[in-house]
Amino acid sequence: MKYTIVGAGCGDPELITVKGLCLLKEADVLIYAGSLVNPKLVEQSKASVKLNSWGMSLDEICDAVEEGVRAGKKVVRLHSGDPAIYGSIVEQMDVLEKRGIFADIVPGVSSMFGAAAALRTEYTPRGVSESVIITRSAGATLEKDQIAELSAFGTTMILFLSTAEIDSVMQKLSRSKDTPVAVVYHASWPDEKIIRGTIETIAEKVHAEGIERSALIIVGDAALGTASPYINSELYR
Repeated sequence: MKYTIVGAGCGDPELITVKGLCLLKEADVLIYAGSLVNPKLVEQSKASVKLNSWGMSLDEICDAVEEGVRAGKKVVRLHSGDPAIYGSIVEQMDVLEKRGIFADIVPGVSSMFGAAAALRTEYTPRGVSESVIITRSAGATLEKDQIAELSAFGTTMILFLSTAEIDSVMQKLSRSKDTPVAVVYHASWPDEKIIRGTIETIAEKVHAEGIERSALIIVGDAALGTASPYINSELYR
């Protein structure tokens, strides 16, 4: 027995994949992350059952999936961004697999890529960064992080779920205080906002904008886009 986990993309309803949109429109049961998924996508679904998973427990979500699947219905679990990045899908799949119900997964456009598009940059320009580190800060749901250790590599860093802790994040970074930092709020949404600064200045600027969540922190020269000290790749020699 199967259900489908679909990545909705990072905000703009057109950033869902063609396959994901087809499955969304064919769904009989839609369970969606209401606080994160664009309502315009939910409106496109003709599902007879639509459940906002905000506030639902893991067991309640899994029970809803199981009920739909066992009734012979097409069940779609709609996640924001790409479910592979802090999507909390493994625990859902684990519960359901023990009940004999398995997931097909359709990727989506992660907010990290929506943020790069907003910044008009790439994360790995030659001569700037050959690697990307994706992490998050300690906070209410994480006791300890590795920001200090990971930042010492000097590569592009992308921090999810960390804007509320931006002061401590900047203090932990093992980088020069003039290292560029960008914070992208609601990447690809109509109210998208970009805040630029450095490790020394970004926290104050973010506080001034009143942003505490739904934003990514990008650390490193890659955040500068074409202003970064890049070297032309072999493609253009």
